[in-house]
Amino acid sequence: MRKYMNLLPVILTAITLVLGCSHDPNIRKQKYLQSGNKYFERGQYREAAIEYQNAIQIDNRYADAHYHLALSYLRESIWNGAYQELSRTVELQPANTKAELELGNLLLGAKHFKEAQFWAGTVLGHDANSADAHVLLANADAGLENLEESLHEMQRAIELSPNQPRSYVNLAILQLGAKDAVAAEQNFQKAVSLDPKSITPRLALGNFYRSRKRWPEAEQQFRDTIQLAPKNPTPYAALATLLENEGKRTDTEQLLMQAKQAMPDVPEGYRLLGDFYFALNDLPRATAEYGLLFQQHPRDERVEKNYVQLLILSNQPDAAARLNEQFLKKHSTDVDSLILRGEILNAQGRPTEALQPFQAALQRDPQNPAAHYDLGITLASTGDILRATSELQSAVRFRPSMVQAYRTLGILATRKDDMDLLRQTADGFISAQPSLPDGYLMRAGSNLAKDPVAAQADLQKVLAIAPEDSRGYTGMAQLQARQKKYAEANKLFEQALGKNPRDLQAMMGLTQLLVLQKQPAQAAARVHQQIERAPDDPDLYLLLGEFQMAQKEYKAAEQSLGKVLELNPKNVDGVLALAAAQNSLGGVDEAATSYERAIQQAPRDVRAYILLGSLEESRGRWQEAQQHYQKVLNIQSDNPVAANNLAYSLLEHSGNADLALSFAQTARRGLPDQPSTADTLAWAYIHKGAYALAIDLLENVVKAEPANSTYHYHLGLAYQKNHDDSQAKAHFVRALQLNPPQSQADEIRKALNGNAGA
Repeated sequence: MRKYMNLLPVILTAITLVLGCSHDPNIRKQKYLQSGNKYFERGQYREAAIEYQNAIQIDNRYADAHYHLALSYLRESIWNGAYQELSRTVELQPANTKAELELGNLLLGAKHFKEAQFWAGTVLGHDANSADAHVLLANADAGLENLEESLHEMQRAIELSPNQPRSYVNLAILQLGAKDAVAAEQNFQKAVSLDPKSITPRLALGNFYRSRKRWPEAEQQFRDTIQLAPKNPTPYAALATLLENEGKRTDTEQLLMQAKQAMPDVPEGYRLLGDFYFALNDLPRATAEYGLLFQQHPRDERVEKNYVQLLILSNQPDAAARLNEQFLKKHSTDVDSLILRGEILNAQGRPTEALQPFQAALQRDPQNPAAHYDLGITLASTGDILRATSELQSAVRFRPSMVQAYRTLGILATRKDDMDLLRQTADGFISAQPSLPDGYLMRAGSNLAKDPVAAQADLQKVLAIAPEDSRGYTGMAQLQARQKKYAEANKLFEQALGKNPRDLQAMMGLTQLLVLQKQPAQAAARVHQQIERAPDDPDLYLLLGEFQMAQKEYKAAEQSLGKVLELNPKNVDGVLALAAAQNSLGGVDEAATSYERAIQQAPRDVRAYILLGSLEESRGRWQEAQQHYQKVLNIQSDNPVAANNLAYSLLEHSGNADLALSFAQTARRGLPDQPSTADTLAWAYIHKGAYALAIDLLENVVKAEPANSTYHYHLGLAYQKNHDDSQAKAHFVRALQLNPPQSQADEIRKALNGNAGA
């Protein structure tokens, strides 16, 4: 017995040591670093980033964790995060040349050439013979168009490391920039000769031939590369791109099937075919291929997530939800799957519920650009434009190349008529994607009224880089129309429609131009002519219907708008326009049915509720109208139109005056320049006995719209309640002179006789 008792202190000491180690911050942070490294080696960069972040939470000065977190961000294209972490690394380890080189190359990629030069010089200060630093300096010089210095630095890098194929590849690229294709080809070939079994130089040479449209030579290089590395997906992808460029779609498909067979255990290889179908926007085949891959590789998380994404895009959200929820049962905090849950809820028409999973994803990964983007567009769909804008700006901050986020920001800025936001978005887009026309179009739009010279310069840039894009011609036409150069504008609108018969902005601009020139018949004829060119385009019929409504041709408009819904039954704008035409023809019941249809199709689109509420008011069904306005406010609590209408209805029908006042104040904040919201607020003040406040508002309202009998009536009542009978009488008399409706005229006469009530 005593023998075992002697062991007890030893065991307790061992337990104490183990427990002590588990609480030792140095050991814990190292474990997180090691765990992150394992994820990194498997290509699971987001998971690695989380582990590195855990290490940094324990020790914010842990340079190795900052450096590896930066590398994870680089792999995920989270450039801002990578920049911050690399900056922190070199701050903590001033002699970490690897981090300095990464930082320099990151700045180089962002086109901050001066800063890249600085870090190249910093590395050379530590190691004057660093070939990588000379390469960085060469590329920075090239970016600054110092071609002679660039080539000199590249030659120096080759002198220091003469057997490095990548240096010759880099030199060749610089020579291409200097338009010396002969020398570039020689150096690409030199790189291949230095290491005939390396695939990188061959791929570079193949891409050179492809850029020169020397298709057979490019194909040979890519096929040779496949022979060298039959289980590497990169050469297959390069050859697939070449074959697709040549229009050999069948050959491309066969090649990728071959890749799938050659690499049954290489994820990037067996996914190529499905990704090819997706790139072609062939969702049925992409979904079928990924469904098969999911059966064959059930443990490949990326396959499963891609399959879920494709199910969402293929309008199969319920099937997507089943798979995604099964995954989340095992991995409840997986960021990708939380984002997919939100996207599924959006696809199911449940945007309010979708907010939570996006927010949960961001709690787990605050710099995730996809989560910021999805949260932004979801907030926009719920009417929270301010927060939506903020989230979308975060998305492009963390991933500056996110084109769709810039486009959505541009749409929001245009809807809000926020030219500063539009210009800021345009500048960001241009910086990230200078070869795309969208940023220049946005910036031109922001400058149309303020700086037409700058707008014209941007539009000329669009025409230069995208001569087949109709939007450049449309923008230039809008600019000419603003300057009343109608002949030039007309010609440019026609050029736009020649490039794209479905350019609705061009068609709208052209018809508006013709109406402005007092040629409505010609405008209608031009829309009919365009319909002949694109007879299956519902937007053209919608434009025609709206034009006919403006001309009070209600029957013709009803027929055109019916065609819109025949081509696209889910076109909510078409349904709303059809309801307006039906109402104008006296078909109030038909109009109400159409508004109900619009609500069913888009339950969070507040327009139908407001229009239906107004219609119900017009036929005396004020309780139903109030219900519709309240539904709007349930969706958008600060909607000024619904708040104004509901407030006025409550006041007119003996509703809660305190609640009406609150709604009226909401309306006034949202539409501060509208006389109608001032009148509603004043009417609420009268009901609450705040007559002086009402008078202040209504005096300005009457000045703005002196021919409105209601405004004079309300002002008269306010004066009467405030014991100013002469002013009251003057406004009552003026209100009667303006021929008000009979019911209002009776109320005014009662007021004149001293029997008014509010």
